[in-house]
Amino acid sequence: MSHDSNSLLKPGNLLLSAPFLQDENFVRSVILVCEHLDTGSFGLVVNKPSILTLGDLVNELAFVDAEVFVGGPVEQNTLHFIYFGEKRIEGSVSLGKALWWGGEFDQLVNLLKNQELEANQVRFFMGYSGWESGQLESEIEQETWIISQENLDLPALHFESEKIWKHFMKNMGGVYREQANYPLDPRLN
Repeated sequence: MSHDSNSLLKPGNLLLSAPFLQDENFVRSVILVCEHLDTGSFGLVVNKPSILTLGDLVNELAFVDAEVFVGGPVEQNTLHFIYFGEKRIEGSVSLGKALWWGGEFDQLVNLLKNQELEANQVRFFMGYSGWESGQLESEIEQETWIISQENLDLPALHFESEKIWKHFMKNMGGVYREQANYPLDPRLN
């Protein structure tokens, strides 16, 4: 296990797909790393909307006007969430400044019902992105992923989905700023 990619990578980091990555699950994706352990890694694609709303999946949250995002290709029958603000839900994991992952779903439902948490402070995901031990490090070494140290914040999540990747690439500066404007297909240049 190489220490360079591993020491850089921690929960709360963002993985930006390389500009020419053609894997349909991850083209121009921004993945929030939620867990990075020796046994493997877990993340959520934050900029890939599904065609479903929260009400399609959870009847008791039909009143919440929220689209659901595709967190990744693994176990798309599972629902995950992140939220912004102070820690309000038992079992939530801190992913940086005012950003939390998961926790007790019933508590989340109650906070939303009582309007103690606004729908725009929460993002829901079907499925997740997962890597076995050493797999993510290997993909980083192969330059499939670019690690951004920038924290995900609420304003960035409210950009149009296809602009989120470009936003984080540009903010990294240098060669990444240039790559942010590359066409999806290099043959179109």
